[in-house]
Amino acid sequence: MEIARAAAGLFMRDGLRATRAEDIARAAGVAPRTFYRYFGSKEESLGPLFAAGAQKWVEAVRDAPAQLPVPEALHHAVVSTLTPGVGVRPESLEWVRSLLRLAEGNPALLRVWGEACQTAERMLAGALAARSAGDTGDTGGAGESADGWPVVGASLELRLSAAVAGAAVRVAVEAWAAGEDAADGPDGPVALAVRNLGALRDFPWGAG
Repeated sequence: MEIARAAAGLFMRDGLRATRAEDIARAAGVAPRTFYRYFGSKEESLGPLFAAGAQKWVEAVRDAPAQLPVPEALHHAVVSTLTPGVGVRPESLEWVRSLLRLAEGNPALLRVWGEACQTAERMLAGALAARSAGDTGDTGGAGESADGWPVVGASLELRLSAAVAGAAVRVAVEAWAAGEDAADGPDGPVALAVRNLGALRDFPWGAG
């Protein structure tokens, strides 16, 4: 994560084009060979930073009060992880805004963001499976991965639910990042995500 933070700081200060992998390694206090042991390019070094934010919201869905139906669990998770000063530091959201703007002009960085979102979607399917198992005692064919997350097998409904919910939050964050609205305002990421999820009130959530 230190390498990812160093990369983010340099990208925002000096720009993506002017920053070399060697610069990131130096800022993180590691040798270039150590950098390339973990990352194939300077853009890939942001992967852990993107993934950490996505995983935080997925974990909040998984850990939301068990009695909440899926729509309310998703709402709870969004509010608890995207509200500035509550679930996330305001400066961290500004980092996200800056990095997503950089990604819009860089296919390699945009791919890193997309991969983090795709991984989060799979994890979210697992979180929904865990919630469903808590209600029914049956994971519907889901096993468990090496890191403890349920792995969804044939449950198309759960995977579709995860894709829809993940897209609602991702689009909200990207829309906010593209504008100039305050993070805690009526068009901040948490407000937009809640609005998007509200528009899905009639969606047949597979785990609900």
